[in-house]
Amino acid sequence: MNTISGPGVVDALGLLPVYGDEILLRTVRDTHRAWAGRTYGVLNRVTGNRARGPQLLHDGISSAVYGSIGAGLTLTSHALRAAGAAGVGPRLEHSARGRFVRSALNGLVGDRFAHEGSRLAITTTVRDHGRDVPLEPDRLAAVFPAAGEKVAVLLHGLSENESFWDLHGDAVGTTYAATLVELGWTPVLLRLNTGRSVRENGVDVAALMRDLVAGWPVEPSRVALIGHSMGGLVARAACAVDLGDEDPWTRLVSDVVTLGSPHAGAPLAIAVGHGSRLLAHLPETSAFGRILDHRSVGIEDLVDGLGHDVTPLPTARYRLVAATLTESARHPLGHLMGDLLVRVPSAHGRSRRQPDLFPDADVLHVPRSDHFGLLNHPDVHTALRSWLR
Repeated sequence: MNTISGPGVVDALGLLPVYGDEILLRTVRDTHRAWAGRTYGVLNRVTGNRARGPQLLHDGISSAVYGSIGAGLTLTSHALRAAGAAGVGPRLEHSARGRFVRSALNGLVGDRFAHEGSRLAITTTVRDHGRDVPLEPDRLAAVFPAAGEKVAVLLHGLSENESFWDLHGDAVGTTYAATLVELGWTPVLLRLNTGRSVRENGVDVAALMRDLVAGWPVEPSRVALIGHSMGGLVARAACAVDLGDEDPWTRLVSDVVTLGSPHAGAPLAIAVGHGSRLLAHLPETSAFGRILDHRSVGIEDLVDGLGHDVTPLPTARYRLVAATLTESARHPLGHLMGDLLVRVPSAHGRSRRQPDLFPDADVLHVPRSDHFGLLNHPDVHTALRSWLR
């Protein structure tokens, strides 16, 4: 990636006027109009339409004000985009904070980035030390000089990137990647545009895995997929993609490990969807509902998770990890809140609406942990040493 072609800080700043117009300004404008319309409607009924003149004056002035603000935001957005395309300012990929911002934005509206061909859009890639790794045999051999026959692919969650696999590593004293190396596996970290749909990401990951296996420095004998949160759903979706190969890469998958993945949906995503529909019922609140509707299709996919149409691979063992804030998963708070984002039944592939998705899976409950505490948790390290021997 050269310094000009990569997205920069100015590209990210260019989103502020766009979403300031689409979300904030239009929300204020439409809410203002709804309340004003209701107020003048009452006054006109009481006074026999004598408030009609002040209403027209009010509407004309407010339209001019909102229109001028919107035009100013549009001009600012165009100027920032032009500056970003010209390479003004630091590149996001040149710092950990910049990569975090880009990944977070892609989680929120990455589907829109991909559709518009935005420079901020993330593509599905293998990552090493903050850089994309081309899947050519010589490049893979250079990046993975100690490549072994067992390949462990790590897929991050919503709005995350590959650096999240280092979270809590200093406190624990190790990372999952280091533990995998100890067990004889070669860890490979992917980066995804988590704002795109789970199934679209699954197709891209499946294609990447085919190329990765074909270009790997040694003949792979075993593949493990390890996903945090949404990453676990993408791993499942990738395994269900039929690329038409006579010798598919999925034949090598021996283990699928998911950490806090909402297989049967996530309560927070469900609540956002319900909130959007409720706010749409009244003119005075419908504009606020549109704010919630700006969430990406990736977030929407977390409402239901992946059902029985994405069947488990018969050759793989599924290992499902859930967490609760409480000591016991049966504690009322733990049962209700789970790890704050995903409840235990969903993380273990169970729900009242459908049968058990993984009847033969190995399951683990991690007590006193939140959703991100599952990254480099000591209990998970212990489990990996047992599961991936």
